[in-house]
Amino acid sequence: MAATGKTHENWSSRSAFILAAVGSAVGLGNMWRFPAEAGENGGGAFVLFYIFCVLLIGLPVLLSEVLIGRHGQANAPESVRRVARDSNAPEGWSILASMGVFAAFLILSFYCVVGGWVVYYIGVFISDLVQTGLAGGAFEGRAAGDIEGLLPGLFGNGGLMVGLNLGFLAVTMFFVARGVSSGIEWVAVYLMPIFFVLFLGITIYGAFTGNFGEAVAYLFTFDFSKLTGEVMLAAVGQAFFSLSLGVAGMMTYGAYANRDTNLGETSGIIAGADTMVAMLAGLAIFPIVFAAGLSASAGPGLMFQSLPIAFQAMPFGSLIGLAFFVMVFFAALTSSVSLLEAPTAYVFEKFKLARPVATLIVGLGAAALGVLSSLSFNDMAEFYPLSFIPLFAETNFFDTLDGVTAKLFMPIGAILTCIFVGWIADAKLIDDENGLDGVLHQTWRVLVRFVCPIALTIILLAGLFA
Repeated sequence: MAATGKTHENWSSRSAFILAAVGSAVGLGNMWRFPAEAGENGGGAFVLFYIFCVLLIGLPVLLSEVLIGRHGQANAPESVRRVARDSNAPEGWSILASMGVFAAFLILSFYCVVGGWVVYYIGVFISDLVQTGLAGGAFEGRAAGDIEGLLPGLFGNGGLMVGLNLGFLAVTMFFVARGVSSGIEWVAVYLMPIFFVLFLGITIYGAFTGNFGEAVAYLFTFDFSKLTGEVMLAAVGQAFFSLSLGVAGMMTYGAYANRDTNLGETSGIIAGADTMVAMLAGLAIFPIVFAAGLSASAGPGLMFQSLPIAFQAMPFGSLIGLAFFVMVFFAALTSSVSLLEAPTAYVFEKFKLARPVATLIVGLGAAALGVLSSLSFNDMAEFYPLSFIPLFAETNFFDTLDGVTAKLFMPIGAILTCIFVGWIADAKLIDDENGLDGVLHQTWRVLVRFVCPIALTIILLAGLFA
């Protein structure tokens, strides 16, 4: 069955699609959340189960989203409608993509706040590099408490938080407004290779100057006594969130894929690259942290507090710290571009607007929410928007957006995607799109129909009632 009504550009090549999709998946979830989750959940046992979950949950859902987009050749909700229409199924299933588009918009608004933190640390390390030179450690002569206090100091400055957030969002809007080939693809084709070069360089640096042996033992020594239910749940959640599933981004990017692109093979490359980056993030960060005698279980503060302290004792600490946060900036930007593209594609196709106008409309909405998220750490710290709901009774605006999207919209959207692809859509249509055959196809079918919905339901219920 042929898709109809193609209304937008295609990727210039399969490699461009892969780089863009990898850029969408590789973001702060890999650079920040994965090492923190691994550190808090026992290292090797978490890592092994994480890889297992990527194969059994992440990859099947990823392929499901991409094939919907490629068949529909339109914004995410319209792509689902076209698959439903060609399957003689109710077009109301487009709600699953509409939820993803809305989730992407909400996530963008607070994701850019964290992107602003990355920009702040780039500025900090540039300043320190100017003062101390190349060879020495970072922050020479400063106490560890002062370095650790940089992040709380930033949080206390509402004006700076807002400015950094809006600046990061403006850069994101610039590239999305330029379109697929001149903007989104440019970011992927040029920034992702630089990202990987920097990433590999910092990993090698950590191997030679840090405690690489301890990091390897920590990440890859599998103590199965630590594989508790809580650790397994954390690994399932990380595998799901790391691949940016449930936010319509992969459906949107899939819509720009050419018909001759093998989606099964391409999805495997995307999931493999994303997992590799997560592993390398641990091997880049933990050797430096261990060499400085710091804890691996520092949680979210691992990147923004523990790591800057660790750079103090390292050769070329300021330079490596700057390179590290530039690398994180590239990862964050490629992901934020994907988050903005999903709602922008919907707005400009649905309402027949010029892409720059649609980008501006969505961006201004995200900016308004982003200002409130930025102020959640200072002037509006005691504002709890959903205080009447027990689950969010004591969460500020930033954490509320994070919680609503992660605990509700993303898992529900992914569950509906699995049900739609596995049970509702025409089987021949799906077979023609997925690029799989034989045992791989049958395995994917079983995973999408049974394993993924059950696992995602567990994530949903755990998020609501844990």
